[in-house]
Amino acid sequence: WWKDLDFQRKLPYTRDRVVECYFWILGVYFEPQYSLGRKMMTKVIIMASFIDDTYDSYATYDELIPYTSAIERWEIKCIDQLPEYMKLSYKALLDVYEEMKQLLAEHGRQYRVEYAKNALIRLAQSYFVEAKWTLQNYKPSFEEFKINALSSTGYAGLAITSFVGMGDIVTPETFKWAASEPKIIQASEIICRFMDDIAEHKFKQRREDDWSAIDYYMKEYNVTAQETYDVFNKYIESAWKDMNQELLKPTEMPTEVMNRSLNLS
Repeated sequence: WWKDLDFQRKLPYTRDRVVECYFWILGVYFEPQYSLGRKMMTKVIIMASFIDDTYDSYATYDELIPYTSAIERWEIKCIDQLPEYMKLSYKALLDVYEEMKQLLAEHGRQYRVEYAKNALIRLAQSYFVEAKWTLQNYKPSFEEFKINALSSTGYAGLAITSFVGMGDIVTPETFKWAASEPKIIQASEIICRFMDDIAEHKFKQRREDDWSAIDYYMKEYNVTAQETYDVFNKYIESAWKDMNQELLKPTEMPTEVMNRSLNLS
């Protein structure tokens, strides 16, 4: 599938993360009965990575406006308003979700794809906010940045997408629960965002104009990088406590469902 897309030749700015993404998803669910879920989720996370590269390091602001609009509308006719290089990824994105719908229709589960699609739309919207801030040189407050930065981890959407490939244990109520932003999903976003930002900041893996939560916190509170790492590690520790609490207390959600966020984290 990835070789057939030939993005590495046609769109060389994108990262080739197929193996990395597959092993990422293998950690979410490794059990044999979830083979279809792994296949679908790996394709989704590869497309999310590609879209992230487009927003983060290649497209102009004027190109991102119609691109975001097209993703929000989710109609193939929107392709006509896009630059040539964006048409390739847009069609590939729609094709991935259409394939998911067809595979799930065999078991009457195609309704699940709508939830996964809406999660991807929200992720693209958060990418757009980040790109807009960077391209317009806008520096939000730490709290304003954090709200969008947690959303842009994509972990809420990945949890929802992981449910798509599961069996009858997942119901419409499962997706409604996930959409309510339960504490366990919020905790997974915090763990992902702050661990990622600490690692990237320590190893200077971001462009100078691409600020992370670390940079915003240091600037706003006039503290050192190490002091910020210490604060963020406390956020992470607290999030793990929240996650453990959610997993141990009685809940209407099956453990198999809750474990997706645990495994993502």
